[in-house]
Formats: sequence, structure tokens, C-alpha cells
Amino acid sequence: MSRRIVLASSNPGKLKEFQQLLAHAKLEVLPQSQFDVVDAEETGLSFVENAIIKARNACQSTGLPALADDSGIEVDALNGRPGIYSARFSGPGATNERNNAALLEALKGVPDAERTARYQCVLVYMRHAQDPTPLICQGSWEGRILNASRGDGGFGYDPLFYVPTHECSAAELGKDEKGRISHRALALSALLHALPRTEP
Repeated sequence: MSRRIVLASSNPGKLKEFQQLLAHAKLEVLPQSQFDVVDAEETGLSFVENAIIKARNACQSTGLPALADDSGIEVDALNGRPGIYSARFSGPGATNERNNAALLEALKGVPDAERTARYQCVLVYMRHAQDPTPLICQGSWEGRILNASRGDGGFGYDPLFYVPTHECSAAELGKDEKGRISHRALALSALLHALPRTEP
């Protein structure tokens, strides 16, 4: 029998990705929208803090265990920015296109060798809202920022994120391959290895 957990996200693409990757773990992943959960305000100063805020909010609203993800891209030449502000880097009403344009503008004139970056993903699993030991798993994906967009797959900064091991952008990777090597895939793999130990 599958265990039911709530995904603390309103992103349909993220829900589909988690449902596919966690199906083998006998976990039924339900969107928080199914319970009319209002998105938590992300007031944390780190990926970990924001993921805990989102997971606790979903637990409190549903009474079920919750899984939250907070992720983004860190660019070394920008001292780790956009970081936790990746989704809203270009300001109010941010879109993927505007965020990518803002990142290219911020890196104008920076040589290729100094455009190193990484995607970060932090997953938090909470058994209940007062869980004193939430399970925290993290995955990193190293690359660099291109000078122009390449590819039309993926989302977010994928068209600008060059993957040296595959000599292409993340947006040019096949869905299955991205699902094997990305920051989220690595964090989920760690979560699946640790999850049995969180249950009695």
C-alpha cells in the first residue's frame, strides 16, 4: 500500500516530476492544491530554511507528511546570486525569459572561464508539523552560464546552463538523461535512500 505525502508546491511540472521519481518508493504524491493549501511566504535566507517553511505549512494544513523542494542557481561571479531569489531574479512579474535576460545582463563582459555556476536543490521531508528532525537532502549540479540561450527543453535557466560532461545546455538534454543527472535527481536519490529510516 502506498504512503500518502503532500508536495508543498503549486508547480504542476514539479508535481509530475516528483510523482514519476517517487512512484517506485510506494509513495502517493498529492499536490497541496488538492487540499486548498495556500503557498507559504518564503521568508528564509537559505534554500534549507525556505524548504522547511513550505513543508511545515503543508503539514499544518493537511495533517499529512509533506515534501518540499527549494532550488535555484548560484553563479560564482555574482557571489552566489540569484540563489534563493532565482525564480524572481528579474523582479515583480518575473518570467523564465526575463530571468534569463537579467542573468545575461548581469554577466555581460564576464569571460567564459569565470561564468561557473551550479544548480542547487534542497528537499525537506517532514512527518508532521512539529517534526523535530526533518529529513534534509541536497543535490548540486555543476556547470557554467552560456552567452546565449541554447535548446528549448526544460525550464528556468536550463537554456543558459552549460553541462560540461555532455557538452550541451540543460535545455538540450533529453528528459530521461536530465532526470538522471540533475540537482533534483541527485537530491531525490538521497531522499529515497534515507526515507525508510524515517519511518518506524
